[in-house]
Amino acid sequence: MRTTPTRQYRDTPVDVKLALCALWVTMLFVFAYVDIFGFYRADVLNAALDGKVASTPLAVDQTFLTATLVYLLPSILMVVLTLLLKPRANRAVNLIVGSFYLITVIASGIGETWVYYLLGSLVEAVLLVVIIRTAWKWPSPVPSLP
Repeated sequence: MRTTPTRQYRDTPVDVKLALCALWVTMLFVFAYVDIFGFYRADVLNAALDGKVASTPLAVDQTFLTATLVYLLPSILMVVLTLLLKPRANRAVNLIVGSFYLITVIASGIGETWVYYLLGSLVEAVLLVVIIRTAWKWPSPVPSLP
């Protein structure tokens, strides 16, 4: 009786820049969808229709929307920066920006009771820890031959 050989596939290493880029894209998708799903909540939707941010004293105005964009821009820009920056700067920026967002994601979950939000925040936090770890463990350059 002949056995069919098991087909083997070659695993190719993923460049650290591509891995970081993919991690930032994934984190942004989770980040965005958690916020989008929030608009299915009556308290969030009603507050937004009244020009307010639910369960806060904040008004949705020019200042709030500009501040929100300023908060989001670093994570959005990380998608392209991870591909374009030189390794030394890339590592530093990923460590700094990743740590900043990790702190804000954890802080925003404090006192939250909605499971979808907590689950999304947990996934965001895990992705950010992987970003930080990937940047921290950035491979050293291969020494050049004399």
